[in-house]
Amino acid sequence: MTLSCLCGQIRVDVKTRPDYINECNCALCRKSGARWAYVHPSQVDVAGQTAAYSRDDKDDPAAALQFCPTCGSTTHFTLTDSAVSKFGNSMMGVNMRLADEQDLAGMELRFPDGRAWSGDGAFDYVQDARILGQ
Repeated sequence: MTLSCLCGQIRVDVKTRPDYINECNCALCRKSGARWAYVHPSQVDVAGQTAAYSRDDKDDPAAALQFCPTCGSTTHFTLTDSAVSKFGNSMMGVNMRLADEQDLAGMELRFPDGRAWSGDGAFDYVQDARILGQ
C-alpha cells in the first residue's frame, strides 16, 4: 500500500496490510488528524524529507510526529530515542488517512480512549470498532 502527503513530496510504502487502524482521542492524535496503523519499522519505507514534532506537555514523549514541511500533512510517527531504549525499535505509526479509501475496505477501525490512557497496559475504548467500507 502506498500513501502520500497532499503535495506528493512524501511517500510512505507499507509492505503489509494492517489488521486494524486506531482513531485515538488523545490531544496529539486528534489535533494531528491521524488514524494510525501500527507497524514494525522494517515493514515501512518512507521517501522524502519530513519534519518532526514531539509534544512538550509530556516529560518523556514516546512519539515524534513526522510531517511534510511543504503541505503539513502528518505522515507517520516514530518512537523517540527514550522510547526505543525502553521498548526497542519495534513500532511506528502510519497515518492511514493518507490512503485511498478503497484500499482500507475491510479493515477494522478501533477507537481507543487515549485521553484517559495512563501509558501502561492496554487501551480502553470509547465506542465499538467498525469495519471500513461497510
